[in-house]
Amino acid sequence: MKTKDLRDRIAEMLRQRLMNYVRLRHPEMSPRRWSNAELRRVAPFVEGDVVNVSGWRDADKEGNSYRSYFTKAKSYAITNYWGSREANDGAEGSIFLDLQAELPNELHARYDTVLCHTVLEHIYDVPKAVNNVCEMTKDLAILIVPFVQDEHYTNELYGDFWRFTPLSLKRLTGDAGLQLLYINSNDNPWYPVYLFAVASRMPERWAGRFGGPYDWSKRIGRDIFIFDNCAW
Repeated sequence: MKTKDLRDRIAEMLRQRLMNYVRLRHPEMSPRRWSNAELRRVAPFVEGDVVNVSGWRDADKEGNSYRSYFTKAKSYAITNYWGSREANDGAEGSIFLDLQAELPNELHARYDTVLCHTVLEHIYDVPKAVNNVCEMTKDLAILIVPFVQDEHYTNELYGDFWRFTPLSLKRLTGDAGLQLLYINSNDNPWYPVYLFAVASRMPERWAGRFGGPYDWSKRIGRDIFIFDNCAW
């Protein structure tokens, strides 16, 4: 083995060990744990009818259901899409919904809050999907999307097309008639990075409820990717 190849292999091994060490020391930065914590903070404010869009089995991957987060909800529903399998493999009784198709009339403004967790990256026609999500709500839309994540898809079942920025979420929700109220990220070099956003059709109801205004001078990932003698 060439000396350079050996150095590269050792460097990669050390990099992986360092990343695993930090991940063990800071599990709260795991994107799912982090976004769950964000949702636990926001969900208790929510009342009325709630729907988890493309929520599969509604599992938060920490042993709970997302339904349990919405303690004041009047009702809670789940939608799923099963276009490439014979039957729905998600939650029993979930509503069929194709986010790239025209929204069924009965779902227009049907819910007070719509949750959409790490779904939009799998939808090729993102503006259509976001518009459908926003059309379903009388008020709030809670969106969780990846900013940095490994490519993940299953052939003939679902794809993986997009990654998002805060500016894209502001534009997408704004084009759909909502105002972005809150956005945050678990910005770090050790885990995938998610964005957590809340948008509203009635922003005056929620002034200051979820947090202060977003710092649009911030650039997520800048500290990770920009360094001395960077050749961008």
